[in-house]
Amino acid sequence: MLANVLDTAARGTVPLQTQADTVDAIRESLLLSSSLWVNVALAGLSILLFVYMGRDLTESRAKLIWVAALLVPLVSISSYASLVSGLTVGFLEMPAGHPLAGQGEILSPWGRYLTWTFSTPAILAALGLVAGTDFTKLFTAITMDVGMCVTGLAAALITSSLLVRWVFFGISTAFFLVVVYVILVEWSDDAARAGTSEIFDGLRNLTVVLWFGYPILWALGSEGLAVLGVGLTSWGYSGLDILAKYLFAFLLLRWVANNESVVASNPSLLGDE
Repeated sequence: MLANVLDTAARGTVPLQTQADTVDAIRESLLLSSSLWVNVALAGLSILLFVYMGRDLTESRAKLIWVAALLVPLVSISSYASLVSGLTVGFLEMPAGHPLAGQGEILSPWGRYLTWTFSTPAILAALGLVAGTDFTKLFTAITMDVGMCVTGLAAALITSSLLVRWVFFGISTAFFLVVVYVILVEWSDDAARAGTSEIFDGLRNLTVVLWFGYPILWALGSEGLAVLGVGLTSWGYSGLDILAKYLFAFLLLRWVANNESVVASNPSLLGDE
């Protein structure tokens, strides 16, 4: 009797996927693998370029902006290396009602959310410093941003209920809208007072437009409605990352290097006059 029970359990066991399995799945998809390796290469080049661009900075606030901008490719190269190694990639069975439900295990590069959890606060820190904002507004934007990333990860990983996936997506979007409000309204006013509107307005528009692409891509991609496959979804995220991270940081550091005196004249982060 015991032997029969054990044999039945063994037949019903789903084999666990290993890192080697995820690496093989990534290698088999040219779209997916290329979307990851391109970011590894661009992040590495960005690190070298940004170190060079900040070599002559002397003012402490300008250096702080430089460090925040440099963190973006540093985090990205670590994260994308983890993705291509299979460390932060897994297989998920989508819940009933999902377009990919019943089609076997779907590859999920969930490590992207770790990238965003650490890199997007650095982007906001750099942008807030340029705007000359105070600590409260900066803290609000960064904490709401972290909440957005964490609940977005939950939405991507939940397999028990399609409804709960979309509920977490809605919560993540609500966090995102708070961040957008701070950038568009609060920081725009701060930048006008600080005399940095020229660069801030361009970076603000670039950031907000591109960041709206992420929830739209989630909804249309393999995690949401599955209009796009895993490879195309990954390339969509990678393309947004290239523009929202490396291009953003390059434009910012180029301006800071040429306008260090303007940055130095901004009010203190603690709001002192």
